[in-house]
Amino acid sequence: MKFIVSSTYLLKQLQILGGVINNSNTLPILDNFLFDLNKDKLTVSASDLETTMSSVLNVDSDNEGTIAVPARLLLETLKTFPEQPLTFIVADNNTVEISSNHGKYALAYADGAEFPKAVELTNPSSTTLLGDILATAINKTIFAAGNDDLRPVMSGVFFQFSTENLTFVATDAHKLVKYQREDVSASEVAEFIMPKKPLTLLKGILAGSESDVLIEYNESNAKFTFDDTELICRLIDGKYPNYEAVIPKENPNKLTIARNQFLSSVKRVSIFSNKTTHQIRLKIAGAELNISAEDLDYSNKAEERLTCSYQGDDMQIGFNSRFLIEMLNNLGSDEVALEMSLPNRAGILTPIDGLDEGENVTMLVMPVMLNN
Repeated sequence: MKFIVSSTYLLKQLQILGGVINNSNTLPILDNFLFDLNKDKLTVSASDLETTMSSVLNVDSDNEGTIAVPARLLLETLKTFPEQPLTFIVADNNTVEISSNHGKYALAYADGAEFPKAVELTNPSSTTLLGDILATAINKTIFAAGNDDLRPVMSGVFFQFSTENLTFVATDAHKLVKYQREDVSASEVAEFIMPKKPLTLLKGILAGSESDVLIEYNESNAKFTFDDTELICRLIDGKYPNYEAVIPKENPNKLTIARNQFLSSVKRVSIFSNKTTHQIRLKIAGAELNISAEDLDYSNKAEERLTCSYQGDDMQIGFNSRFLIEMLNNLGSDEVALEMSLPNRAGILTPIDGLDEGENVTMLVMPVMLNN
């Protein structure tokens, strides 16, 4: 088995696939890339059993064969090469020899047959969507997903497809983000919960991508196919909480403010907040927003006054500043609206501008009880 491939082209593809490989694997074979050569097409795969990703590379060859090559060793070697053709030759003594312009390198390989086979999806449903839209949807929601192992359904992003729109939701019970696209829809209704790891990989690869992504899914797995790459992952099992029930419908008090000004102010004031609760207080009266924080243990306190546009009753409400900062950072708009009903009901944060046609973002943040 022999093939010739460009060093930088190979490195670029392997770095993407390398994101799948865990630092410590239960099966030693998973520390390898699977190379499956079929004439001038080389399919490279990486897996952690939950997620499998593979890319098809164009190489110069007329051989066939499969081997598993140590991933870390190969990546470290490739990083040091300037752009040049590399020749891979599989020798009889269980080593694969790489020849560059200046030298030869031999690394031991494992039998490709030991590598776990990717799951085949039986009669899946499918939806096609632009890569950049999917990357944006992941980016806007993934930060709000939880990390609690006891509530695995909340540790992923909920995909809800219908014939009218696509909705992506993430929550950790303190904050919730719902991202909706009305300019794209699915052919049938479907719901599934995607784990974080494959989403993080997709987000990195698809940002700014003009390619279409084919999403196929059944009860237990989802498959994303784009360009010469496919990613298959196991879905999170379980029923997603009814997020619509948590979003308050009647919010008579509406505050509108410049996002950057609000964000900088919250960041500054939160430095003086209690280090465990991160609590800040918003006090709104007329066209004035007063943001304050106090850490009684250390007698630290801060207060800022901002002008805003506000319709509603005067009110005071407490929030965890870390959640507010995360949400404001994630919005790309110049102005945001914060809608509230009562100090013990969730606040709803939405961007006022900067959205594409058919794009909706709703962020919900739970209040913290103020000790007066």
